[in-house]
Amino acid sequence: MKIGPKYKIARRLKAPVFEKTQTQKFSLREERKGKRKRFSKPKTDFGIQLNEKQKARMFYCVTEKQFAKYVKQSLAKKAHTPAVNLLQSLEQRLDNVVWRAGILPTHLSARQAVSHGHFLVNGKKVYVPSFAVKSGDKISIREGSRGSKLFSDVADKKTETTMASWLTWDETKKEIEVKDGTFTEKADLLFDLGQVIEYYQR
Repeated sequence: MKIGPKYKIARRLKAPVFEKTQTQKFSLREERKGKRKRFSKPKTDFGIQLNEKQKARMFYCVTEKQFAKYVKQSLAKKAHTPAVNLLQSLEQRLDNVVWRAGILPTHLSARQAVSHGHFLVNGKKVYVPSFAVKSGDKISIREGSRGSKLFSDVADKKTETTMASWLTWDETKKEIEVKDGTFTEKADLLFDLGQVIEYYQR
């Protein structure tokens, strides 16, 4: 998936949706630009909803077609609210799980590593970044890939990362296990999934 100029997109969306924009340097630049900015016309409800949708889509590096499919599925499920169903679908993508576990630094690098067949799910090689993991699944780095430069400093990366509460990591086996997680809309999300759902329900 081609993203485009990340700094420019993050500025337009007014949110640090990419890992490279989640830095103090980017924040200070935006703060200085904000002080110089002229008055801008407030957005319409549609504009706000569109912006939130784009923020969520860019954060997870998902195409428009894939994202619309997730929303449709979330609206059809009855287990939780559509917003929580959508969050669960996005969080349980294999590329997101690899990123959440702290094995790779960005969503895009995790997506690429999955596409190149570096990971196994329950012992089977998976090439699809959108593969949906479930409770009890075990994701491991393929034996032939463990010596790769890509994974040479996994232990160091892990110490710098706060792993999602619904994942566990086995350092010896180089394996992630998916626990039965409770997904809720959190205040620290960079986007409002309720607005995203409203965008698709127009």
